[in-house]
Amino acid sequence: MSPTKNKSASEFDNVLKQQKKSARKARFKTDLPLYLMMAPGLIYLIANNYIPMFGILLAFKRINYSVGILKSPWVAFDNFEYLFKTKDAFIMIRNTLCYNAVWIVMDIVIAVFIAICMNEIAQRKIAKVIQPIICFPSMVSAVILSFLVYAFLSQSYGYLNATIFKDNPVAWYTTASYWPIILTIVHIWQSAGQSSVIYMASIGGIDKGLYESARIDGATKREQIKYITLPLLKPMIIMLLLLSIGRIFNSDFGLFYQVPLGNGMLYETTQTIDTFVYRALIQSNNVGQSSAASVFQAVIGFVLVLMSNALVRKINPENSLF
Repeated sequence: MSPTKNKSASEFDNVLKQQKKSARKARFKTDLPLYLMMAPGLIYLIANNYIPMFGILLAFKRINYSVGILKSPWVAFDNFEYLFKTKDAFIMIRNTLCYNAVWIVMDIVIAVFIAICMNEIAQRKIAKVIQPIICFPSMVSAVILSFLVYAFLSQSYGYLNATIFKDNPVAWYTTASYWPIILTIVHIWQSAGQSSVIYMASIGGIDKGLYESARIDGATKREQIKYITLPLLKPMIIMLLLLSIGRIFNSDFGLFYQVPLGNGMLYETTQTIDTFVYRALIQSNNVGQSSAASVFQAVIGFVLVLMSNALVRKINPENSLF
């Protein structure tokens, strides 16, 4: 090939590179507002989810503060042993799994029910009053929640013992058998409204023409919900179910520790992995052991999500997460 042709090809490549560079700059300027909107969420994601992953090292070390984390000795899986050797191992794992298994199902059923009911009154003024009310409990802190529950259950001047059980007051805070029901009621009250918002948004995105066609064909409201709303909500339900399964070994620390007031007489039904780790950390000040518990929860949750997603993908590939 002649030098002239080589020069022409080189000039063409340079021009093409300049055009691509100019196009990238123009696209960047166009998308700059979107990048700025994304920045806070991206910074939070990195700071909250990725940087703390460095803490995984703590689970496999015996921390010596005089030499620092990196130079502390490795102890392999010794920090994990205390989770399973303690006499409370069965109780805390059983409680964590059983509570979450029941709550995952109840959360979905109740949240979908609330979303469908709210959709039916979406055009009425009362909806503007009900929506803030059902979402308000999710904004109540665990400390305030514990006082609210105590106001109902206190043996001496609680509302229930002063009215319904006036003749035979119940010792709620010394009887462990009552607390599975109490904690379930409090959890549903606190979380159902917030969870229903996601389903309300999904229902709002359903084509209204489907309901119009169903009404013309004589479908009742119940049939519209059964054959239109629920089938179109199924992908969202499955996605949230899979995400919930990933946290089945985690528990709401505030709910299980603050609401029962840390009462040792209730450990049989209120002790979970999170509360046990907190108490162990307070007593022994062993950061490695508490980190091991977090790693254990994360790994098991990750494996469960993979298994659940594989099952969903085998049954209905369109509804799987990946």
